[in-house]
Amino acid sequence: MGFEPPQRLVRALGEMYGDGAAADWLAGLPALTERALTAGDDLTAERVAAPGGRSSLVVLVRRADGTPAALKIAPPVAGPELERAALEHWNGWGAVKLLEAPETDASGALLLERLHHEVSLRSLPEAKALLEAAGTLRRLWVEPPAGHAFESVAGRTERQSAGMRAAAEADAELVPMVDAALAARAELVEGSPELLLLHGNFRQSKVLSGERAPWLTVGPEPLVGERAYDLARLVRDRVEDLIASPGGPVTARRRVKKLAESLEVEQARLHGWTLFRAVESGTRALAEGRRQMGEVNLEFAGWL
Repeated sequence: MGFEPPQRLVRALGEMYGDGAAADWLAGLPALTERALTAGDDLTAERVAAPGGRSSLVVLVRRADGTPAALKIAPPVAGPELERAALEHWNGWGAVKLLEAPETDASGALLLERLHHEVSLRSLPEAKALLEAAGTLRRLWVEPPAGHAFESVAGRTERQSAGMRAAAEADAELVPMVDAALAARAELVEGSPELLLLHGNFRQSKVLSGERAPWLTVGPEPLVGERAYDLARLVRDRVEDLIASPGGPVTARRRVKKLAESLEVEQARLHGWTLFRAVESGTRALAEGRRQMGEVNLEFAGWL
C-alpha cells in the first residue's frame, strides 16, 4: 500500500518524541501497515483517515466479508497493548469495539469497528456536546480487570510532575502556578477514594459517531484511579473558545460545578485535578514548542 502519513501525525510525533525517533518509526510504517493488512483477516485497504490523530495512523479497511473496519497503528511508546486491554475489557460498552483478528497485533496494530471519524461531539453545540460526553464517560468507569498492567493516576502524575518542575526551573514566572498544581496533586493522591478503569485522555474530539451506538469513545490512554481525574480533561474542552470569550473564567468555574454534580463527583476534587491537568498540559506544550497552546492552557489554569 503506497501512502503518505498525514502531516498532522508527522508534526505531532516529532513534538512528542523528537524528530529522530519519529522519523525512525515513520520510515518503518509502510512495512508495519503491510504486515497488519496481510495478517490473519485478509484486509483490503481503502484509504488513510485524514487529517487523523496526533498519535497513530488509522487506515480505513474492509474485512474479507466486506465489513468496514479501521486499522490503527501506533508507536510502541504509545502503549497500544494497554489500549487493547482496555478496549477488550469495555467490550464495546461506551467505547469503540475491538474486532478479533488473529495475528493482527503482531505489528502493534488494532483492528477496530469503523466509526464516522469525521463526526465527533465537537460538531454539536457546546451544551449538548458536554451532556453526551458525560453520559459516554460514565459508561467507561468500571472495575479494572484482575491482574491488569495499567498504571495508576498517582504514578502517571508523578512522572508528569518532573516535567512541570523542570518548566518552573526554566521560567520563574511559572513557579507559583506549578507549585499550586503540585500541591493540589499531593493532596488528591493522598486521599484518592476509588480505583476504576479510566479513559485517561477523554475529551469531545475522542467521542465519534457510530452505527452501533450514537456516540462511542476512541483513543484511550488507560489508567486506574478516581473519576475526577478523568473528568478534569473534559472541563477544559474547547479551551480556545473559552479564552476568546469575555465570560471565560465564569464559564470555566461553572463547568466544574455542573460536571461534578451531573456525574456525582466531589467538586473540590474535580477542581484540583482540572488545575493540575491544565498546568501539566500547558508546561508540556511549551516544552514541545507549541507555545500558543501552552499559553492558552496556562491562562485557563489561572482562572481556577
